Amino acid sequence: MSEENEKKVTENKKRPNHNRHRQNKENKKKNEEAVNESIKTEQPKNTQDTKKTSHKNETNPEPVKKEAVKKEVHQQENRPRENKPAGKTIHYDYIAFVCFKESKKIYTFGTNDGSLKVNDSVVVETVRGLEVGEIVKESRAFCEVPTDLEIKPILRKATPKDLKDIENNVKAAKEAMKVCEAAINRLNLDMRLIDAEYTLDRSKIIFVYVADDRVDFRDLLKDLATQFKCRIELRQIGPRNKAKIVGGLGACGMETCCSRFMNDFDVVSINMAKNQLLALNVQKLSGQCGKLMCCLKFEDSQYKQMREGLPKMNSQIEYKGNRYRITSLNVLLKQVKIENKEDVQFLDFSELWPEIDWSKR
Repeated sequence: MSEENEKKVTENKKRPNHNRHRQNKENKKKNEEAVNESIKTEQPKNTQDTKKTSHKNETNPEPVKKEAVKKEVHQQENRPRENKPAGKTIHYDYIAFVCFKESKKIYTFGTNDGSLKVNDSVVVETVRGLEVGEIVKESRAFCEVPTDLEIKPILRKATPKDLKDIENNVKAAKEAMKVCEAAINRLNLDMRLIDAEYTLDRSKIIFVYVADDRVDFRDLLKDLATQFKCRIELRQIGPRNKAKIVGGLGACGMETCCSRFMNDFDVVSINMAKNQLLALNVQKLSGQCGKLMCCLKFEDSQYKQMREGLPKMNSQIEYKGNRYRITSLNVLLKQVKIENKEDVQFLDFSELWPEIDWSKR
């Protein structure tokens, strides 16, 4: 073979075979057409019902599926204890304000019974099941509480039988805790049981526990399911919620704020202790939960307001011709500590900043 022919052969090998790609595409199209024709021949002919249904599915198949999914999600989301937005709201004569024993948060429910008073026990249905709550405020007319939320109804005023069932459920929950603790120890699970509670009709029992990490409690559920003939829920909570449920006394000698009156937990940072000129000892500033005490948040805004217009700590100022450094600010006593290498002085705010009216602060 000559050198020219060899070059042509090598060039042809390097070039992509476009004809082969075209043939593959044509073969794929033919196969798809053959499959489509076979499907058409298998479908029934001359039936109006099948034509109509196939026409609907071909023209708009996806919206039907999305609407079905939306309906299922909507039905699941309309069941929690907290009220959620709804397309249509049922109008009642009155709005009642109900509180449950494990939370200080107030929930709204609808009722047509105007005889309900504060401290009355009522039966309502929540995501947990049937529960008994207590009315904590006077009922208001429905028109006085404008809302687009779904308002769930009060089923009835609690009867003596309901109150007796609650007492029996509390006793049964204590026995259930012993059974659950024994199962936890038997399975050697790293979790600590805090509380157990039955719903009013005993269709569900809720076990509350704390754990440092996530726990695989599938074997525990199987074990408990053989002993309790009801639905079982295991709920993990954090250390702050644990302190709220257990309760106790704080460093001030009073009942902890979370168990006494707090509904939600705010973010507490060490900067709040700095603003209040507290010693930055984390152990002394921590509560029973091991976190920073919630009371640091209560007065933080007031301290920030009193510190407005004041220089920062360790900033340099001039006083009587000498340079000083601010080492302490007491906004309650309105005193400042300034010092340099030669002198230390304690002064009132009015001496350093006479242009500010300190009587209004």
